Amino acid sequence: MRYLLGVDTGGTFTDFVLLENAQEQNNPSIRIHKCLSTPAAPEQAILEGIDQLGLTTAAKQGEVVIIHGSTVATNAALEGKGVKTVFITNRGFKDMLTIGRQTRRELYNLQPEVIPPPVPAELCLETGGRLSAEGEWLEPLTEQDIEHLKAAIEKLQPDAVAINLLFSFLDSSAERAIEQAMPESLFVSRSSYVLPEYKEYERGIATWLNAWLGPLVENYLQNLAKALAPSPVAVMQSSGGTIDAHQASRRAVNMLLSGPAGGLAASKYISNLIDSKQLLTFDMGGTSTDVALIAGGIKLTNEGHIGHYPVAVPMVDMHTIGAGGGSIAYIDQGGLLQVGPESAGADPGPACYGRGGTRPTVTDANAVLGRLRPDAFLGGNMSLDIAAARSAVATIAEPLGMTIEAAAEGILAIANEHMTRALRVISVQRGHDPKNFHLCCFGGAGGLHVCALADNLQMDKAVVPIYGGVLSALGMLVAPRERQLSRSQPGLLDDTEDQLIQQRLDVLIGNGQQELLQEGVEQKDINTSCSLDLRYRGQSYTLNIPWTDRQAAINAFHLAHEQRFGHRLDIPVELVNLRVSLKAYTTTIHLPYMPENHSPPKPIYTTDLTGFANPVAVYQREQLVAGIKLTGPALITEQVSTTLVAEGWEAMPDQFGNLLLQKIS
Repeated sequence: MRYLLGVDTGGTFTDFVLLENAQEQNNPSIRIHKCLSTPAAPEQAILEGIDQLGLTTAAKQGEVVIIHGSTVATNAALEGKGVKTVFITNRGFKDMLTIGRQTRRELYNLQPEVIPPPVPAELCLETGGRLSAEGEWLEPLTEQDIEHLKAAIEKLQPDAVAINLLFSFLDSSAERAIEQAMPESLFVSRSSYVLPEYKEYERGIATWLNAWLGPLVENYLQNLAKALAPSPVAVMQSSGGTIDAHQASRRAVNMLLSGPAGGLAASKYISNLIDSKQLLTFDMGGTSTDVALIAGGIKLTNEGHIGHYPVAVPMVDMHTIGAGGGSIAYIDQGGLLQVGPESAGADPGPACYGRGGTRPTVTDANAVLGRLRPDAFLGGNMSLDIAAARSAVATIAEPLGMTIEAAAEGILAIANEHMTRALRVISVQRGHDPKNFHLCCFGGAGGLHVCALADNLQMDKAVVPIYGGVLSALGMLVAPRERQLSRSQPGLLDDTEDQLIQQRLDVLIGNGQQELLQEGVEQKDINTSCSLDLRYRGQSYTLNIPWTDRQAAINAFHLAHEQRFGHRLDIPVELVNLRVSLKAYTTTIHLPYMPENHSPPKPIYTTDLTGFANPVAVYQREQLVAGIKLTGPALITEQVSTTLVAEGWEAMPDQFGNLLLQKIS
């Protein structure tokens, strides 16, 4: 295949990374591109970008492989715009999703906001097919049950059906029978396929989300694949690996963190290039900032959320806040300056974009302070309206009795504090010292804030990756084909034979391999790892432990528990879930090398920036070479982002163009 194209659809921009001859170590070439997103029809921006890159003909000839990070599932979930979905469960449990865990979002609010149930009562159906916790039939599924369900479906005319029977992960036959009885026109999601694990509420929510979003994802991917045919399309999953578009629609719930997962996949790739296995990452885009921790590998969690719904499928472990370049600054009722979480989005966007925005944003603050150069934004392809940015920030400055510049600095200080707090959540609150990590920033706005955040966290090492403004799109290209599969296997670990555990793991391995082989992956390229979710008997939460044998797993669990919680207990260890990870790196990506030169670089010009006593040198990143050092303050512009090297920091490009930042004072 001649071209590899990574596409990340964000709230403000759609990013593209194009690799030509990517598998040729001595002759790779790379191009990057951005265009404004089209939230109402995300595929339009993708097709426009492909056309602007001159790839339309190549795509029609099947010469382009497209790997896409999609926000369709995420946006539909957050906006409550799924399809009409019927929820089928056992008799007596139709209110399962409404009752949930009976937790209150606002513990001390006596008049909390009433949140509508995920599925209206009239769309919740009950039937037989109930198992006990030991896998014994308490109430079989009868032909009469099937006929009643078919009649109800005919009357309700839904677009999708979610099936969630109790303990179906022990025996999926009843769910399969119901699935086979449903009309072919319906999108059917069953819990024994989506999430075969215990906890009926979390399993039910995952199954419902998969059905509720599935037709939207399926329709979108089919339209995109049709428009780009015969070129193949793959999609990034929330776990940091890709899946063929034709299979992705059956796993819509696994795409809720599709874009952010691409950024972590690229960060892992960058960590290998710079020989640093420990990164604190922050992805600052137009709408939000995602922070995560990489310690040797990408951390996954099955305790994620989308909105106020738990999402128990494996996804990258990250913390998201509403602080991005488009976050709007305002004065609250107490007269204090606040920033976010509301965003200006892509339309109209920040005031400086000149598209009709009038409210001040973080991007406008950076523009007012001169940190975004009007002549260098998007490589000169998009001009900035500094006068509009100043007018927007003035709406904050005047009521506070401040200068426009002081108000802009205040906006940035608050945004930086929001992001610093998020980074502490993912590191300090989990027992990690930020000083032991590189701070890795990406996203279009990340480079302007990296030194300030590192200073706040007392970190002395940072990295601004090559193509950091489109790093999530690069991540689409370096991510493996992947499946994360699981099933519950409750019981004390000492009472469960090694052979039984391995047999159940082998079934999961076989299922995952079959799906990957259907995508064209060769057996020899599939790498498999197995693990167990363990806990002390009586606990609610688990730790994931690599599997070799029972005794090794027990010893590793005691150690992990002590490291995480500070103590170990002399009580039996309980097995909860079996997990299998299958990854296939089918393409080796090589980035082009930079020329090396130790001569001091020359700035393209110097400029006065607010907050700096002396003129600040401005460099073009594409003109920097490996081996040189830049001492801050300095401003480094590039096509898709800008980096501010603060005073007391030094920047050194490596052989791939990554900017390595070091605190020197």
